[in-house]
Amino acid sequence: MEEKIFNDDFFKKLQKIHLNINLRITKGLQGGRKSHAKGMSVEFSDFREYVPGDDFRRVDWNAYGRFDKLFIKVFMEEREGIFNIFLDKSASMDYGEKNKKIKALQIVGALSYIALNNLDRVNVNILEEDSLYEIKGGTGKKVFQNILKELENIEFNGKTKLSEAITKRKINSKGVSIIVSDFLCNDGIESLEKALKYLAYKKQEIILIQVLCEEEINPKIEEEVTLLDKETKEEIKLNLNYKVIEEYKKTLKNFNKNLETLAKKYGGKVIFSNTNMSLEEIILGELGKKRVIN
Repeated sequence: MEEKIFNDDFFKKLQKIHLNINLRITKGLQGGRKSHAKGMSVEFSDFREYVPGDDFRRVDWNAYGRFDKLFIKVFMEEREGIFNIFLDKSASMDYGEKNKKIKALQIVGALSYIALNNLDRVNVNILEEDSLYEIKGGTGKKVFQNILKELENIEFNGKTKLSEAITKRKINSKGVSIIVSDFLCNDGIESLEKALKYLAYKKQEIILIQVLCEEEINPKIEEEVTLLDKETKEEIKLNLNYKVIEEYKKTLKNFNKNLETLAKKYGGKVIFSNTNMSLEEIILGELGKKRVIN
């Protein structure tokens, strides 16, 4: 990509977001759920499967003997949250004078930072066609730097079948699953239901973050335009008069209402964002309103 996405301005905004979240913690609006003390809590909480990077001393060898798999003991003081972030890299995300892909990448970067800074585990999954590939996840600063490096090099192209891709992600522990997309798919909003049903079955808290640009929210009146579907390459010539635009806005409003209804069906929430919004507005404002970030 020609434009550097994770630039000095991004890190300044990230620091501001971080300070605001810390301030909320000190005011008692958010309770930390872990101790930073070294050593183990005496209160056992749960098991989870071992992943590369875990402390090998926490392996439960009795469980390994029974299941022939490595499991880690998790204690109450140090119980970590697991965040599965899914990013739609379809061609439709590469659109707008203020480009949707830039805002989407910055949202993923910011959420990764917040979770990792809270000692949680982050897995970033890039959705491509009907499959996905995972950026090496885990915990700590090195993981964050690796996530940013990988995100910076993503090429947005083709089309994405969200459900087919997401359901290929193996999920073994309860956690939070966040999907970042415009959700503008040719198969209709119903095609997303399979993914949400799968995530709910896997005991995930579901968060959908929609990213749209100004041209999609408030198209300008023009005599004749050629609309190009960036995923299918289909072209349509259209007169964008007042009547057409009003009908379009009505359709978009109904689409988003149906998206919210579908998410609620599986206990999820929808965050509506656009490229005119600052990163602080989206993270501290919109996610705060929906209590995604307390």
